[in-house]
Amino acid sequence: MTVLAEKGWHVEAPVYRGDDVRGAAAGVDLLLIATPDDAIRRVAQAVEPDKHTVVAHAAGAQSLDPLQPHSRRASLHPLTSLPDPVVGAERLRRGCCFAVDGDELITDLVRELGGRSFRVAPEDRVLYHAAAAIAANHLVALLGQVERVAAQAGLPLDAYLALAEQTLANVRRLGPAAALTGPVARGDWATVARHLAALPPEEAAGYRAMADLATRLVPGKITASEATTESMAEEVA
Repeated sequence: MTVLAEKGWHVEAPVYRGDDVRGAAAGVDLLLIATPDDAIRRVAQAVEPDKHTVVAHAAGAQSLDPLQPHSRRASLHPLTSLPDPVVGAERLRRGCCFAVDGDELITDLVRELGGRSFRVAPEDRVLYHAAAAIAANHLVALLGQVERVAAQAGLPLDAYLALAEQTLANVRRLGPAAALTGPVARGDWATVARHLAALPPEEAAGYRAMADLATRLVPGKITASEATTESMAEEVA
């Protein structure tokens, strides 16, 4: 909201949980509902419609349907990571991508923020948001696993962050398939099997799942699960 004020928008005081929201759409151009997804419909229905006001939400996986009965509806979802208000505001100031739908006022707002908007069809929004969760949340979860496994070898997470940053740069430049390196890319299943044997069971499951995903980037390769099973059987024999 601070960023919008910096761009010349007059921003009213927020309405919080427990407040009376019935008149929230009166006398404003845009009412943005920034609640958990499951609460959007309930809040929108509690607000008295105003034909001059755009009522919008910021949920990536939701269509405009939860904003009934308002006639002017919209959505905008920032495709960026907003871990706290300070970092989030700075990223919005620099401009980012927004998935938008509905009233054109939202497109104007994104333009004034210096961002770029793109439209996602209602039937594709869940997949759009799932990809965003994989790109951000699942990446963080993987680095959490790096931190735990590295600690068992006596190393800090920081020792691996440059590698992760280089890999993201490779993906940006080459695409995922060409950026893949390591034992799966080489078909070195004996090494993958040794990794799995060394990892504690609670970490091995995640490693195996990601190795199977990596094989999808290597045409003609069998899955990591199949290959490591064969490799382990050969070692036992």
